[in-house]
Amino acid sequence: MTRPHLRSKTVALSALALVAAPLAVASTPTSAAADGPRASTIAVAWQRIAIRTIFTETVPTPGPPVGALYLSFTSLAVHHAAKQGQRQGRVTASAAVATAAHDVLWEYFPASRAHLDADLATTLEGIPDGAKEDAGIAIGAAAADDMIASRVGDGRGNASIVYSQEPGPGVWQPPVGGGMALAWFGFLKPVIDVPTVTLDGPDPLGSAAYARDYNEVKRVGRDVADLADRSAEQTAIARFFAGTPVDNAVGFYRDALCRYLDAHPLGLLPTTRLFARIDAAVTTAFIQTWRLKYDVGFWRPFQAISGQYDDNNPATEPQPGWAPLIPNPAYSDYTSGHAAATAPFAEVLRQKLGDDTPLVLHMNGQERSYATLSALEHDALNARIWGGLHFRDAMDDGYYLGHTVADEVIAALR
Repeated sequence: MTRPHLRSKTVALSALALVAAPLAVASTPTSAAADGPRASTIAVAWQRIAIRTIFTETVPTPGPPVGALYLSFTSLAVHHAAKQGQRQGRVTASAAVATAAHDVLWEYFPASRAHLDADLATTLEGIPDGAKEDAGIAIGAAAADDMIASRVGDGRGNASIVYSQEPGPGVWQPPVGGGMALAWFGFLKPVIDVPTVTLDGPDPLGSAAYARDYNEVKRVGRDVADLADRSAEQTAIARFFAGTPVDNAVGFYRDALCRYLDAHPLGLLPTTRLFARIDAAVTTAFIQTWRLKYDVGFWRPFQAISGQYDDNNPATEPQPGWAPLIPNPAYSDYTSGHAAATAPFAEVLRQKLGDDTPLVLHMNGQERSYATLSALEHDALNARIWGGLHFRDAMDDGYYLGHTVADEVIAALR
């Protein structure tokens, strides 16, 4: 695949030989030059470019699972390029990282190509010309081509996959005149080969556990501004984490991490590995979550509490007209998609940097600071209950899924 930047550079035969070299050769320990501050800065800068390209410049804005998928394509190609280029030092690795990120985004987001070309030109202007830069460009282009080729026919946007389950107690139904959003996502080809996480499913409708969750969300999740059982702070947290199409959890977690890494640089390979693991884990959790949403199809609280169907549980009392604080998306309760965005992100970061990694989240002109990842997860989890979107079981199981996927991805992705 030929892209504009390759026409502006003469790629030396020695660079092409580097691309053809087996990956095992790249196991040489990372040199200080390859892991220098400049290379780390470039890696973070291209993560910001990816956020801008996917969530700001693309119209309509992709939903968080789709955005996470394209972030994973980018980060995995970038990390592969970094590993290939690092044995040649900072110059080669920096050019490889920028080129890999550019080429993946250039392929999937044609409306942003002019901006991406300008971004790459700016990056390469700061890298010394010569054989090492040319080698890095070739390595990055090859990594991008490999990623793009591997995703042909992966199931994206497969319109033949349509959710359909018979109405009844416990069964989620799409909005009138619509269908399940992103039904195809649960059938995607994985971005990394890890085992599927086994969960026990939603609590049975007649159980005490279901009644406890039902009554909790009924009490605290209703669309009433001055609800007695939900504090003003809890209301603010629920609305904050609801986000917007542009400012969503995937995007503002990443933005917060980029700003943290500006002040606490890790070096090139640790940076590219961190983003690759986060994105592979988040995307894997999203794929497994969407398959559960499709296969299980458990109803949302507003459908249960409305009393349209009797759940035959004497401990639950329907409330006709009950509505959630936060509008519900067009997919089912179990498990939580927000958990799939949050739990893998937090767990990968926790295992790399520790639970006491402080992050400042910015969303739609608002800001919330978290001294620990556990505190962030606490608010993000409860926000979906305070917002009336989920039963607690869908959140707890979603976090278990996300943490377990993170463990698997960390073990698999070096």
